[in-house]
Amino acid sequence: MRLLAVTHGTPSTANREAVIRLVDAVASERPELDVSISFVDASSSDVAAALAAEAEPAAVIVPLVLSAGFHVRTGLSLGLDRIGAGAHLAGELGPDDRIVAVLADRLLALGLAEGDAVLLAAAGSNDPRAVRECFETARRLGHLLGRPVTVGFIAAAIPRLPDAIEMVREVHPGSRVVVGTYLLAPGTFYDAASGAGADLVADPLLLPDRPPPHELVELVLERYASVGTTHRERA
Repeated sequence: MRLLAVTHGTPSTANREAVIRLVDAVASERPELDVSISFVDASSSDVAAALAAEAEPAAVIVPLVLSAGFHVRTGLSLGLDRIGAGAHLAGELGPDDRIVAVLADRLLALGLAEGDAVLLAAAGSNDPRAVRECFETARRLGHLLGRPVTVGFIAAAIPRLPDAIEMVREVHPGSRVVVGTYLLAPGTFYDAASGAGADLVADPLLLPDRPPPHELVELVLERYASVGTTHRERA
């Protein structure tokens, strides 16, 4: 069964190249597997129609999103209905400890010091479940780093990232505010995080000029495989 990786957004050149690097690495890891990618335009209000136009009945759709909000989750599910019974939807990538490990690596690459205050920047969503998943990721990251991690959202949810940075500065005067970006790739949200007022901002999980972390390749393949396992158990 084919693996169709789906992104939801209007990608910049850097974003597109970074995501394609991930999908190419997935295909290289499993050369016997038919792997393809679809960029579903965020400006389209009908995610379901856009997905149905791209997908085939015999496909496992893996959303390349860290936390699937209502719009994405509902749109993809409706898209499945239009494609037919042979297509299946995998879960979103996060929260997952492998993503947390990459987030920690990005922060340590900045030269994270003992006295730094750490904040996790997330895209944000109107979906409470997606918001809770971001806080869970921050909790796991804090456990791995051995220090508290605050969450700030770029859009849709609160606290907004600039407000969270200001709050952290008030609580930890004199400390550097270091932001880890819970974002898959460069783009509008990463640009917003970079301009929010932190002292240091870590790279996103994927970059256009570097190979993707193997943890993320494993994660995409695991999401794909979990769909087959679920359906075999139901059979």
